[in-house]
Amino acid sequence: MQSLLAQQRLSSLKEAFKSDFFIGTALGAEHILEKNTKANELIIREFNAITPENHMKSVNIHPEWNRYDFFLADKFVEFGQKNKMYLAGHTLVWHSQLPNFVHKIKSADSLKLFLTDHINTVAGRYAGKLNSWDVVNEAIEDDGTFRKSIFYNLLGEDFIKMAFDLAAKADPKAELYYNDYNNEQPAKRKATIEMIKKLKASGSKIDGVGIQGHWSINSLKLKDIEDAIVEYAALGLRVSFTELDLTVLPNPWDLKGADVNQNFENSPKMNPYPKELPDSVQTTLAQKYEELFKIFLKHQDKIDRITFWGVADNHSWLNGWPVRGRTNYPLLFDRNFEPKKAYTSVMNLKNTKPNL
Repeated sequence: MQSLLAQQRLSSLKEAFKSDFFIGTALGAEHILEKNTKANELIIREFNAITPENHMKSVNIHPEWNRYDFFLADKFVEFGQKNKMYLAGHTLVWHSQLPNFVHKIKSADSLKLFLTDHINTVAGRYAGKLNSWDVVNEAIEDDGTFRKSIFYNLLGEDFIKMAFDLAAKADPKAELYYNDYNNEQPAKRKATIEMIKKLKASGSKIDGVGIQGHWSINSLKLKDIEDAIVEYAALGLRVSFTELDLTVLPNPWDLKGADVNQNFENSPKMNPYPKELPDSVQTTLAQKYEELFKIFLKHQDKIDRITFWGVADNHSWLNGWPVRGRTNYPLLFDRNFEPKKAYTSVMNLKNTKPNL
């Protein structure tokens, strides 16, 4: 009986969902440089898609007007190619994590020059090596208006078309995505759909929508998520969940989304599980991941990729946002790189049971 059970249990996330969608993770510098053996064994075993957490963002890859730093981005590509993984480029145009020189730009012509040089250089360097690009990141606010970023303020919404057209020319084989948080919510979803329709009508190439998936176990809106999958797919686009994690901690001021510019003070009330996660919360986290993956499997024909934003709990950005110094538990693997109850709940959706 035990041998039969062992034979029928799948060995990894990427194996379990190989006929449905890619299963990915975001890599930090320590993973790209293979500094932690346990972490890298987990990455190679469980995932078949990777995204650079920070090292293709413009502040890191293009720190000065006439200087690029490709070291970690090149290593990221080498790691993915060596392990035969799907490689997602992240991100070409984003209002946050910009190099200082961009904030000093005052004219539309200078900003166009920056965008053109940046996209041609970065997307061009990795042309044919990446499977997809998050071309534009977080251009729409939660109320459906355009974010008043430096790009919008100087160029209007035309910067989005400009970015997609430049990316399509620089890396014609890559799938091009618009990526955002809360774009499963009705107001933001409606505005995103309108923006994409205009983009497509203008003749620009756009292949997919990335729904980030920075959610909470206390306020997971499954209907909105399912509706978003269906509505984006109806535009002829692929859907990916690009930065998935589920916070288990209190959300100050009922904060929603993932605006990295918002931070709050730490306190015992805001950090209730500094040492370990109670079993009851582990169970809730597992239930929420199971509910999510049931929706993903229901619509697997529309979904290309599910990428977790971090390898294990110790790597998650949610330990420092929106409250610094907290201990969060949002992923499927714990701080010792061991699978959690949430991992089992997801895997059990695909593991078969023997006929006894």
